[in-house]
Amino acid sequence: MSGWWRRTAGGLPPTFWYLWTASLVNRTGAVAQLYLGVYLLSVRHFDAAYAGLVIGLGGIGTALGALPGGIIADRWGRRPAMLGAGIPAAVTMLSLGWVTDPWAIVTLALLLGVFLGIVRPAFTASIIDVVAAEDRGRALNLNYWAFNLGSGAAALLAGLLIEREPSLLFAANAGVLMCSTALLALKVPETRPAVAPGRAVRSVGLGVVVRDRVFMTFVGLAMLGWAMIETNKMLPAALAADGLDVTAYGQVIVVNMGLIVTGQLFLLKLVGHRRHDHVLAASAVITGAGFGLVAVADTVWAYALTVAVWTLGEMLMTVANSALTVDLAPPEARGRYQGVFGFGLTAAMFVGPAVGGLVTTWFGPDVLWVAVFCLGLVLAAANLAAGPPRDRRLATLRRTGAAVARGRR
Repeated sequence: MSGWWRRTAGGLPPTFWYLWTASLVNRTGAVAQLYLGVYLLSVRHFDAAYAGLVIGLGGIGTALGALPGGIIADRWGRRPAMLGAGIPAAVTMLSLGWVTDPWAIVTLALLLGVFLGIVRPAFTASIIDVVAAEDRGRALNLNYWAFNLGSGAAALLAGLLIEREPSLLFAANAGVLMCSTALLALKVPETRPAVAPGRAVRSVGLGVVVRDRVFMTFVGLAMLGWAMIETNKMLPAALAADGLDVTAYGQVIVVNMGLIVTGQLFLLKLVGHRRHDHVLAASAVITGAGFGLVAVADTVWAYALTVAVWTLGEMLMTVANSALTVDLAPPEARGRYQGVFGFGLTAAMFVGPAVGGLVTTWFGPDVLWVAVFCLGLVLAAANLAAGPPRDRRLATLRRTGAAVARGRR
């Protein structure tokens, strides 16, 4: 076991562990983000449509914030993006717990999403900057594991806080944001790599990313894959259609978090040596199959089994996507590439539930699950087709990187 742990977490630099700790602390304290819908419904007594609007706008804000966040990270550095947005995010979070006006809540939720979105590309780029190329996959995997471990703790903590004093949700979340920002300020130096001679970039806009057809194809496929996973928000409707208590959703979805926390660290060794297009194709099929099985599930245990299946697909998808976002981005544009990728995944968090809700309303939940299964098959074929162009791009980037390294020597 100690040998496995050394292979999984050994040899990573101290700066990475400060970033990892900030991620774990931040997510453990994300109690207001996790329970915002419950707070709006049960404490402020807004209707479900308004609660959904607030949560949706927060997601849109995060997606929009990722784009300028990537530009800031490449132009001025990782620290200005993380520290400059971290403090306003904490202040906005605290304010969100005090206001009662519906328009003020909507505005603050959107602003909070933007600030959080600005931080993310710089944070991920910092991890990539400080970790050696051969260790980046496991470093990002460890960060994803910390994210889910913290989410589990946050769910328990949020339940306790909302019963005692709901406003503590926002105070605690704001305090944690301040603490994680302080940790980054004190322990994480600027990590933006120096641009090698002959590779100076005149513009730090998003054009270099948008014109990269290979990368944008990858982002589009990743967005659709993650939108499949986000259709899990429609599981309560399926439970209700089968005459089950919708509160069982909590018992069912905990399988997702438990499997990721217990299994994610083992997965990289199993699939890390395999072709990314094959792993992504397999993840799409498994994810689609997991959601397709929901159409025939009719007990809580059966629903839990479907969650276990699509969670395996999610874990495989995360491993392959993390590796490709690292490999496909030139060092001097790393922040912007992370920003565009983050925009795609965050947009999926809105697209998946929104489209899933429309399909469920118009055609019923079973049609949705069959459609998700079919989408998984289409995505598998698309990822296999996108593999050869991606491989050619990766080979070109490796040759360029090797030439730059020789030039520095």
